[in-house]
Amino acid sequence: MNDQVFTKPIKKQFEFDEEVAAVFDDMLERSVPFYKESQKITKFFALKNLQEDGILYDLGCSTASLLLNIHRDLEVKADLIGLDNSEAMLQRAKRKIEAYGANVTVEFADILEYNYNQADVFVSNYTLQFIRPLVREKLIKKIADSLKKEGVFIFSEKVISHHSKLNKDLIECYYDFKKEQGYSEYEIMQKREALENVLVPYSEAENIKMALENGFSHCEVVFRWANFATFIAIK
Repeated sequence: MNDQVFTKPIKKQFEFDEEVAAVFDDMLERSVPFYKESQKITKFFALKNLQEDGILYDLGCSTASLLLNIHRDLEVKADLIGLDNSEAMLQRAKRKIEAYGANVTVEFADILEYNYNQADVFVSNYTLQFIRPLVREKLIKKIADSLKKEGVFIFSEKVISHHSKLNKDLIECYYDFKKEQGYSEYEIMQKREALENVLVPYSEAENIKMALENGFSHCEVVFRWANFATFIAIK
């Protein structure tokens, strides 16, 4: 189904409700530059680091697309667990998992409070940016504490620049991309307003600093397009 969520006037802040869940896969591919490529890289590093009888957690798994892609190429026995706090997303995820007959588990959960088992891999796609900065670092520490030694956390985020002109140009570059995907100026404006104070991105350097100060020995960008980046952090 095509994303037309913001073709009409918004009445509330952005949330992952049934209306968004119904078009979410289309929204991702048309709103996130090179989304499929960043997911391929995420899958590559996830499979490289997932051991026999290991565990992978996908935080904010939405409709479980990434988990299903990982499951498709998985060569070891491992637990793939998706967590999300949107029932609408999870209902769609469960239907997809059932349709594919995949050995993937999804749970309704608060990723800040969840009791994680020791894992090989954590994945998070455009999820941290929706967590208040005051508690974001606590989550990173919790992830690091729940990873085995040399376990990895692969996360994708929208990023900002602290150079005002460059940041403005990056946003303009991104809006040009969205227009190429068929979004109107009105839809772009509506979504920007809906996300105001809901999505709070960090810079590339701030994301790396956050990882290094909360339990990870190394963190770097493995994919970037303008103001979208995929990071890998190693415990």
